[in-house]
Amino acid sequence: MNNSYLDKLLEGVEVEWMALGEVCNIFTGGEPPLDCTKGSVPDDINQYPIYGNGVEIYGFTDSYKIDKDAVTISSIGANTGAIYFRRACFTPIIRLKVVIPKDDNLLPKYLFHYLTSIQISYKQSSVPNMSAADVKKILIPIPCPNNPEKSLAIQNEIVRILDTFTELTAELTAELTAELTARKNQYEHYREEFFSFEENTVKWEALGKIGEFQRGKRFVRTDMTSDGVPCIHYGEMYTHYGTWANESKSFLSEKLVDNKKLRVAEKGDVVIVAAGETIEDIGKGTAWLSNKGVVIHDACFSYRSQLNPKYVAYFTRTKHFHNQIKKYISSGKISAINANGLSKAIIPIPPLEEQERIVAILDKFDTLTTSITEGLPKEIELRQKQYEYYRDMLLTFPKE
Repeated sequence: MNNSYLDKLLEGVEVEWMALGEVCNIFTGGEPPLDCTKGSVPDDINQYPIYGNGVEIYGFTDSYKIDKDAVTISSIGANTGAIYFRRACFTPIIRLKVVIPKDDNLLPKYLFHYLTSIQISYKQSSVPNMSAADVKKILIPIPCPNNPEKSLAIQNEIVRILDTFTELTAELTAELTAELTARKNQYEHYREEFFSFEENTVKWEALGKIGEFQRGKRFVRTDMTSDGVPCIHYGEMYTHYGTWANESKSFLSEKLVDNKKLRVAEKGDVVIVAAGETIEDIGKGTAWLSNKGVVIHDACFSYRSQLNPKYVAYFTRTKHFHNQIKKYISSGKISAINANGLSKAIIPIPPLEEQERIVAILDKFDTLTTSITEGLPKEIELRQKQYEYYRDMLLTFPKE
């Protein structure tokens, strides 16, 4: 689609700006029906959706209050101003304003696309809210108001174009998400396979026998700075670090490091997180590959051995490793494991050449998975901007 097509579509089109209160009926949602069933799946009796002020379905009921396609606007709380298109036969509940055209000369979907293109004003207070009077004052452009047939043709074409972009974005998201899931599953499969050596083909040794663990020392987030000595806080192991790293996200002052005699992981060490809210994530390691050492938090250990550090880090992310250590994890508000528990896990020890081969293959999977993971939101953002560009072009009419 090109701009000349859009120019022709809107060439010489007259437009009348009208308040929603003039062309639409506006309802306020009520209390949830007594027979409301919570959840996102209907049952044999309760087939009709109930909507609140979010994108999710609130529940289902056996009847409905609204029998036409409509636009809903969230009218109170943090979600105030959120706009959704709803198909006919649903029930709105409190916190919602429902907007329905008074006649067939205004398409609900056209109304939806236009309202998402503007900034809707509402009362900004401790609890943001929007009254029915606020909604009634919103102005919308009606193309060719004196020629209903042509007006509907233009509205339909605008809706068709914008719906197409919406559908393309949804399809792209589904395809990329499926691709990401497939690659992650493939990655995890091979990672497990590479550490599943047949019996007697390689030697297996306990981590504590072939290497040494060093526990970090305590520092807090308020100690961290934007430059200085590299450091890793245990919380960052869950949100920022992968299998390896050669630079840190955070830093500490040299004075603090010296005064507290904080402990440092050197190049070739594996930093292993030893505490967290979920048992599943405890024990994951990151190979530190920078020539400059990194200070580690007291909820982390550094592990030093003659093994390839990335080989060890990949191993710490396998089910085989985690199944060994989970019996040594103490659970509570914060779950944790000590060096003694980590030391007992046994690891297969193939020759260094084989370790490097395994690392090279897993690095490729890691790079591919990371690329798709980072690319997914970027692609979706590009499609969303494309939709917004054409939406604004199609729905920007002159105001007198």
